[in-house]
Amino acid sequence: MSTWNAVWREQALPELAAREWDLIVVGGGISGAGILREAARRGWKCLLIEQRDFAWGTSSRSSKMVHGGLRYIAMGQFKLTRDSVHERQRLLSEAPGLVDPLSFVMPHYQGQFPGPKVFGGLLALYDALAGKRNHRYYPLPQLRYLAPGLKEDKLLGGTRFFDAVTDDARLVMRVLGEARAEGGEALNGLKVLELCRADGRVTGLVADDIEGGQRHTFKARVVAQATGAWADQLRLKTGNEQIRPLRGSHLLLPAWRLPLAHAFSFMHAEDGRPVFVFPWEGATVIGTTDLDHDDDLSLEARISNVEVDYLLSACVQQFPAAQISRSDVLSTWAGVRPVVSSGVAGKSPSDEKREHALWLEPGCVTLAGGKLTTFRLLALEVLQACAPMLGKTLEDHGSEVFRQMEPMPLPQLSPSQQQRLAGRYGRELPTLARLLDELGSDKVGATDTHWAELVFAAEHELVLHLDDLLLRRTRLGLLLAAGGANELPRVRQLCQARLGWDDARWEVEEQAYKALWKQCYSLPI
Repeated sequence: MSTWNAVWREQALPELAAREWDLIVVGGGISGAGILREAARRGWKCLLIEQRDFAWGTSSRSSKMVHGGLRYIAMGQFKLTRDSVHERQRLLSEAPGLVDPLSFVMPHYQGQFPGPKVFGGLLALYDALAGKRNHRYYPLPQLRYLAPGLKEDKLLGGTRFFDAVTDDARLVMRVLGEARAEGGEALNGLKVLELCRADGRVTGLVADDIEGGQRHTFKARVVAQATGAWADQLRLKTGNEQIRPLRGSHLLLPAWRLPLAHAFSFMHAEDGRPVFVFPWEGATVIGTTDLDHDDDLSLEARISNVEVDYLLSACVQQFPAAQISRSDVLSTWAGVRPVVSSGVAGKSPSDEKREHALWLEPGCVTLAGGKLTTFRLLALEVLQACAPMLGKTLEDHGSEVFRQMEPMPLPQLSPSQQQRLAGRYGRELPTLARLLDELGSDKVGATDTHWAELVFAAEHELVLHLDDLLLRRTRLGLLLAAGGANELPRVRQLCQARLGWDDARWEVEEQAYKALWKQCYSLPI
């Protein structure tokens, strides 16, 4: 693949803007990346444009779970659940080290819903859709070994089942890498201002280069919008359908404060909503909330004090002996889910269905809603809507999302570390391996992230700002105290020259990053 950094972007942008594209994808989250990947595999001339950074929105701020949506069975969304569990298995098979199994435990308490029999019946259907039995009930004496520290008052036992977990931002980058390897192009830092229309048809778009200050007009035979919560901003309104932005927020704790071997799913005593406490990237996460997000979508979402109290009370409810409090919180994140509104006045956020929708006009397809797990299926559905506008046909042959690579031994790393890097970097693993040879295999603090990964991102993953590097290409801004402030001198030493920044630019970036972290990724004041 060609070089992919800020220097490449500056040189390539005018030429890319001058081309005529079969398809331009607007939106650099998992949905947009999936659309680009499937279009590139079919030889379409395709370009993706993202206004901020890849995975900047929902796709770096999710609950990190690749799952079938167990709760959707109870809502009657059987097709969504079936598709999700099949795609979950596909991702587990194709991308080990990036998408990994995660065991869940649902504790059952006397007089509380759901009881063991009801939940077991739900899981039996869940497993039938997946084609594999995947759950077991543990009475209290056995559950104690699985879940030390769990609240035991009226506890009957617990049911264990399996789903999967991922690093959502790295998943986006891996899918984009597959797309670029097969001829697709992707640019960040381009804000689409409007769609161009002629004779009642979309013919392209106008975008501002936020980095260089230039305005560009791009020509496309079809535009596919995959902008998540921003889906209503550019499309031609043809009905009453609209996005209902819902905020989901999370707390992250050091693993030593609440060490877990499993994810725990339970109902919050306050409102009966499902809440999760789960291990992720060597830390422990508490999530998620589900509230209407009324803030300006151009600003980064952030957790509120109400949500902090809600999540902490859930943790205290389920793990009272741990005595988790605000002082234990390492970082926070909040994302906005693009849920298609039912239009029913007064309907609670949690009761909205998670089905997606396609909104069409000549020359343009807008994807509304969707799930992380089913990004491949969503991409195919979008392309099936685009194909007739291009005079093409499209079939799904079930081809792999991720090209399977020959195993590459990295003798300085353990087998689990090798699998982790292979899952995250795929085709680019040889390049990363050379950096590991050059820089060594040291990790950043107590995280699983190697210093070489930061250098790789700076040179090869179109990093435009410091928060791109620390919050999405790596997750150091979430996993280290104060967003990794103590590690910034070493990050600067390794990455400043590779990013092409002089001292003044670095100082600006560092101050902007620290201010952003304090405002949106720490506890609210």
